[in-house]
Amino acid sequence: MFTGLIEEVGSVLSIRAREPGAQLEIAAPLIAENIHTGDSVAVNGCCLTLSAQRADQLTFDLLGETLARTNLKMLKRDSSVNLERALRGDGRLGGHFVQGHVDCTSRVISFEQRRGDHRLAVELPTEFARYIAFKGSIAIDGISLTIAEISSQSFAVWIVPHTKRHTNLHHAKVGEVVNLEFDILAKYVERMLTAYAPQK
Repeated sequence: MFTGLIEEVGSVLSIRAREPGAQLEIAAPLIAENIHTGDSVAVNGCCLTLSAQRADQLTFDLLGETLARTNLKMLKRDSSVNLERALRGDGRLGGHFVQGHVDCTSRVISFEQRRGDHRLAVELPTEFARYIAFKGSIAIDGISLTIAEISSQSFAVWIVPHTKRHTNLHHAKVGEVVNLEFDILAKYVERMLTAYAPQK
């Protein structure tokens, strides 16, 4: 379980194909100081298991399913990735409950500055539209954000300067693909309502 509060922006050292997936190596000097093989780390919001560590270099094995469902397959050397270690039992929940299970990828429609902050608009896949709500939570590349606007084909969030400086949104561009994880609470509510819905 994660919170969507990014601890460090890591830099990709390499990503190499290894059937049936790939191996990803990231430089992460901050979190590398207190991490161990087998620990869970959210990389752009995708929960991965640390398979090896050497100094500040972290290595992860990626499954074919992970590559198919996330934007990790698009990474290249020097790409910036958001990193967050799993939430400790005695930790503070400052964002929202993020599982690290990416639902889908989507494209950035616009990213523009307005009065010191930035408005980020992202395409809304039709099959997941029911999971978002005005002022609800969403994780974009692992960042816990609040939905400010919703339309039939997109949604928008506001990015404060601190978030832009301390996440990979510092390099965000129109057309870029981001990972989306919708609020788990909405998924559970849907499942419970479906279970008790009148049978036709």
